[in-house]
Amino acid sequence: MKLNLRSATTVCLLILLVLVGDSMARRGRARGRTKSRMQIGLPITGKYRDPESDQYYNNNNGAKITLASHFDYEYVLGHKIAFLCVARGTPRPTITWFKDGVEIFSHLYLHVHEWYIGKDKVKSKIEIDPATQMDAGVYECTADNMYSIDRRSFKTDFSIAFD
Repeated sequence: MKLNLRSATTVCLLILLVLVGDSMARRGRARGRTKSRMQIGLPITGKYRDPESDQYYNNNNGAKITLASHFDYEYVLGHKIAFLCVARGTPRPTITWFKDGVEIFSHLYLHVHEWYIGKDKVKSKIEIDPATQMDAGVYECTADNMYSIDRRSFKTDFSIAFD
């Protein structure tokens, strides 16, 4: 089979297009994967494609945190740290506290207080007294019931007080 100059040029261009297109496609897919990891949870619009999903995730009886402490908190070593979380839902939500992704429980220097308000509200507060360097981190309050889960995070770091 004889190839003339024009056919050889066409074949070379086709091979070049396939190679460049393949590498561009790989780069495009990698960026797409990164974006999809960042878009976990609700769509930006807050709406779902099908009505069943929308009804499930936007259930009026679902657990919702209505009041929470500030996101960024700087505490003084040796002083008290306190975080507050108030949630509502039917049935009344359960509030669970986490530090750096691990569930925390009361101990000698950390106390969890909880109050029921009416039939559908709960108020929870954690207090750490005295605060140490080990108490710095990310705290999270999670409210959940049979319909939904809501969470808030609080980032803490310490400062040293000079008297």
